[in-house]
Amino acid sequence: MALIDPHDLDLLKNEAETKVLEELESQLKHLPDYICTCRECVLDTLALTLNSIKPLYRVTLMGRIYAKVVMNEKAYTESVRKAVIKAIEKVHKNPFHPPRNQTSLGSGSAGHFKQKKKSKS
Repeated sequence: MALIDPHDLDLLKNEAETKVLEELESQLKHLPDYICTCRECVLDTLALTLNSIKPLYRVTLMGRIYAKVVMNEKAYTESVRKAVIKAIEKVHKNPFHPPRNQTSLGSGSAGHFKQKKKSKS
């Protein structure tokens, strides 16, 4: 019998996943269309972000309440926001697939991404 057999692993949840997904959706709405939102790029962005922030795993209701409190803290929210930005940039520069619509990106997709971000400031 394996150790996990008698345990309900459905109770184990990283609450940070929800926060990261919400932040990614919010940021992608404001980025140019040439930022790829295919399945691979979105999952890579989520994975990179989750690997760079504090995880918020829980297995109980009390753990969920604690995670919600932490997720609403300004510092945690800001760390998620910055981590999503970095992950989007990294995946955009190094997608798993060949770059899409290369001719419309001019001198390089990474340059366009940075220009867009600077013009918002």
